[in-house]
Amino acid sequence: QVQLVESGGGLVQAGGSLRLSCAASGSIFSINAMGWYRQAPGKQRELVARITSGGSTNYGDSVKGRFTISRDNAKNTVYLQMSSLKPEDTAVYYCKAIVSPWTYWGQGTQVTVSS
Repeated sequence: QVQLVESGGGLVQAGGSLRLSCAASGSIFSINAMGWYRQAPGKQRELVARITSGGSTNYGDSVKGRFTISRDNAKNTVYLQMSSLKPEDTAVYYCKAIVSPWTYWGQGTQVTVSS
């Protein structure tokens, strides 16, 4: 029903910035919430940021103050602006969308932060 395609990942130096995009397509009536998760090798997937249809946001403690999530409902796209990047941010970043009662995941985009 819904496909999520992430883009914008790549290699960046510590202290740099990067913006990720996630475009949703398919049968979309109303996306209740969208979020970004990340998974590093040997670690569990963890919440980075999420935003509800009403605009409320939540951030993981490790990225609070450095990352900003935003959403363009007209374009069915969610963004993650990442600043002051650290090597610890290196991971595959996945976009998630909740179209109640279903959950959809993107394919992931690699973010590598060099020291």
